[in-house]
Amino acid sequence: MTVISKRPTVADIRALKGKRQLTMLYVETVEEASAAAEAGIDMLSIIAPLWTPEMRVAAGNCFVQVGLLYGQLVTQEDYQRAAHAAMQLGGDCVYCASSLGTVKALADDGIPVVGHVGLVPSKATWTGGFRAVGKTAETALAVWHNVQALEAVGAFGAELEVVSDRVAAEISRRTSLVMLGMGAGSGADAQYLFAEDVLGFTRGHKPRHAKTYADFATEYAQLQQKRISAFAAFRRDVNSGAYPAPEHTVTIDDAEYQQFLTNSGF
Repeated sequence: MTVISKRPTVADIRALKGKRQLTMLYVETVEEASAAAEAGIDMLSIIAPLWTPEMRVAAGNCFVQVGLLYGQLVTQEDYQRAAHAAMQLGGDCVYCASSLGTVKALADDGIPVVGHVGLVPSKATWTGGFRAVGKTAETALAVWHNVQALEAVGAFGAELEVVSDRVAAEISRRTSLVMLGMGAGSGADAQYLFAEDVLGFTRGHKPRHAKTYADFATEYAQLQQKRISAFAAFRRDVNSGAYPAPEHTVTIDDAEYQQFLTNSGF
């Protein structure tokens, strides 16, 4: 098995296509990014508002896809400015769910771009809502045509979300794009999950493809109760006069204090 021992480049990621599946996580905190790097996760997805120099350091040798937020960015120039800013902070590629023209403009600028096919949450109304895509020959063909269109404009890869497993495998074999599978079976080039699902604190609906490896929800609930208890104890100490105690205050010499009183005219 090929092992990445340094921060990979686009060429490195492409070279692994068909050799082994990559691991990919969507993370939101420095702690999650750092843990992913320590665990040897290959790729991270981090949205642009959370993409900071601290996150780059935490991500270590992980290849980072920076998500450009569809809807918050509108014009082609918006996306170009955001993409260049993301790369300047150390991003390795950008995610763009905008038009093919915008994807092409970014690719023409030399920026590695990941598109999105199958279930695209920001455009789910076009495929019938939050449901699987590619369960009929017609819809499977539409996914393939979307992949070909991304190829034609110079995309580096594509998120392949909730697409029938055999369709996803066949498309992944036949495209030069690196296919980042989320709920698309074992035939994609990468297996992509959200850290909140892996860690067991999913907010909202938990997708069928998610697998949980920890129970952070219970730990977070316990931690919240400890917060409440600590804050309540602080309030009680203030009300009773127990806080602040002498060890929490700064003192002044008696002579200096008397001179202060005298000079102040109190």
